[in-house]
Amino acid sequence: MARIDRYAWRMVDAGAPLERFEDAARDPGSGEVVIEVAGCGLCHTDVGFLDGAVATRANLPLVLGHEIAGTIVATGEGAESWLDEDVLVPAVIPCETCDMCVSGRGNVCTNQQMPGNDFDGGFATHVTVPVRGLAPIGALPERYELADLCVVADAVTTPLQAVRRAEVVEGDFVVVVGTGGVGGFAVQVAAASGATVIAVDIDEDHLEPLLEHGAAGTVNARGLTPRDVRGLVRDHARTEGVGSSGWKIFECSGTAAGQETAFGMLGPAATLAIVGFTMDKVTVRLSNLMAFDATAFGSWGCPPELYPEAIELVTSGQIDLLPFIRKTAMVDILQVLEEVHTGSDPRRPILIP
Repeated sequence: MARIDRYAWRMVDAGAPLERFEDAARDPGSGEVVIEVAGCGLCHTDVGFLDGAVATRANLPLVLGHEIAGTIVATGEGAESWLDEDVLVPAVIPCETCDMCVSGRGNVCTNQQMPGNDFDGGFATHVTVPVRGLAPIGALPERYELADLCVVADAVTTPLQAVRRAEVVEGDFVVVVGTGGVGGFAVQVAAASGATVIAVDIDEDHLEPLLEHGAAGTVNARGLTPRDVRGLVRDHARTEGVGSSGWKIFECSGTAAGQETAFGMLGPAATLAIVGFTMDKVTVRLSNLMAFDATAFGSWGCPPELYPEAIELVTSGQIDLLPFIRKTAMVDILQVLEEVHTGSDPRRPILIP
């Protein structure tokens, strides 16, 4: 394969600037394909790798990026039928053969691989990936470009799995704590499932757009105690004609304060899903789970089986990506990373090669 005009941005060390190099994507082996990247989302997990807060599983240097949409331009043995297909790459690629995969829990496959963590990812013009788990995108509405769909690989599918595991249905009362990239789409997924959704965050720029995209109400938790936040959410519940039992709560902030706030929402027969991640410890009274006969679970990634549903939610208009994303040239990646650090723009960046 020709390697003309190919490049990638790779991490060489924690805390060091990304380094550009001109040799993106190795030739595909058996069961692999090369994807010409249309767009790759920049996630806070990538920032964690770069800062050294989280270690990559593969040795450095490594090309980051796990939200990848693009077109297959080369195939290895056994993958020939995928040539020219527009696809979404799973953020977590299961092996399909271990006990977890066979039992339907491929998202926690013991041999899982993650682009930009176990092997070179999508901060590049091209990327080589296994064919297993790839999700065909198909025809798109005119308002979308292929690059726009890359965020579905994590920011949409991650909350989709959590919402499906919590069995959110018509008439449920849902609280989403933390409405950044993942949490904002959690609001839309839950609303598309028929729930009345209250969004909680400390940033009004995150909250305001959601009033037109799934949220029945919002609570700005800045400076408030978990008890205060619960009181304001309870007021919304009363306005919606909902009691204080059976709430389904999704913690998506990945902060200690957000987790303590979400735990403070527990009431009778409540369900709590921990979707965000933090290394910080929190102080909660676990006996509340017993006292309220409540349920709590963690949710990691999303199995590829749910990706077609996530794509359909977007293409059918039940989830709107455009107000929550922004596209920028991949050559400006260092500037984009600085903007993510400062929080100057709440929209999820998509890097365009």
